[in-house]
Amino acid sequence: MAKRDYYEALGVAKTATEDEIKKAYRKMAMKYHPDRNQGEGAKKAEEQFKEVKEAYEMLSDAQKRAAYDQYGHAGVDPNMGGRGGPGAEGFGGFAEAFGDIFGDIFNGGAGGGRRGGGQQVYRGNDLSYAMEITLEEAARGKESQIRIPSWEGCETCGGSGAKPGTSAKSCGSCNGSGTVHMRQGFFSVQQTCPHCHGTGKIIPDPCTACNGQGKVKKSKTLEVKIPAGINEGMRIRSAGNGEPGVNGGPAGDLYIEIRIKQHDIFERDGDDLHCTMPVGLTTATLGGSIEVPTLGGKAEIELPEGTQHGKTFRLRGKGIKGVRSSYPGDLYCHISVETPVKLTEHQRKLMKELDKSFRDGGERHSPNAKSWTDRVKDIFK
Repeated sequence: MAKRDYYEALGVAKTATEDEIKKAYRKMAMKYHPDRNQGEGAKKAEEQFKEVKEAYEMLSDAQKRAAYDQYGHAGVDPNMGGRGGPGAEGFGGFAEAFGDIFGDIFNGGAGGGRRGGGQQVYRGNDLSYAMEITLEEAARGKESQIRIPSWEGCETCGGSGAKPGTSAKSCGSCNGSGTVHMRQGFFSVQQTCPHCHGTGKIIPDPCTACNGQGKVKKSKTLEVKIPAGINEGMRIRSAGNGEPGVNGGPAGDLYIEIRIKQHDIFERDGDDLHCTMPVGLTTATLGGSIEVPTLGGKAEIELPEGTQHGKTFRLRGKGIKGVRSSYPGDLYCHISVETPVKLTEHQRKLMKELDKSFRDGGERHSPNAKSWTDRVKDIFK
């Protein structure tokens, strides 16, 4: 297969400066480096990494670049630059060539590092647990127990990963170091050993109880303290209760994500609470005291005479004190005036008499209706 144009491989123009070529190479090398590409796409990423590495070696050298610009691939010696030519394998930490940028990423970074013996160590994955609690529990806080997965040393093999009666052997590819080193030109590179995956050991006959992992998955009970005022979607971090690390790396963390059950009466908005209070027509008309629920018991509201549907009353401090708040929110009661239903004949007669009395009294009994009627008339003028 014909080689791709070096400039195209790095994604730069033929007029690119030396600095632009170096920046493009760093970006592409970081993208396709094998340490950052595992699984199904690893082979393709490895090929692309070789390609951009070869392109950089040629274009970063003034003489080689000049020969390539004039004669193309035929103008450069494919064997120059060290053992195996410019496209030979060579992966790992690029701290020697590029300083801290590559050193931070490929020599440990956020998830990996190396022990004194050279084996690659990795931090364990974080775990997520969804916990559903009531609004009352969210407001007051609670202590709870949850069951989470945990890993224990395999009793069958004693944690070695090898079948009883057998033992692990030192990896012949890396001599037990967990890494393989290669040189190519001015590069000194290393990669995690592909045979032992950085452990430095090969298990010819793995333990059937743990499949050679040396540990088995179980579960454990964890005490969790939910702080008062916690809200929907907030997370509680439990350090070190995630998956275990690899080759002695630190364990990940457990994140407990809070879900709050829908309440029969209240709706939460930040630290405030909202509720709808049904009020009879007579009470709304004549006014009076009504009881309203709160998370701390009952409270009273004085309805003025002629309270309208949709009127909102605010009870200060009857909401929830959030985890980051210095004082509690408020409770908003929204009045819903109920229209009487299933009237008796006597009640119908009384309502008709009352309605006639209201009509005879004019607009003073229904100021909102009069105002609305006037606005409608203005539309059709």
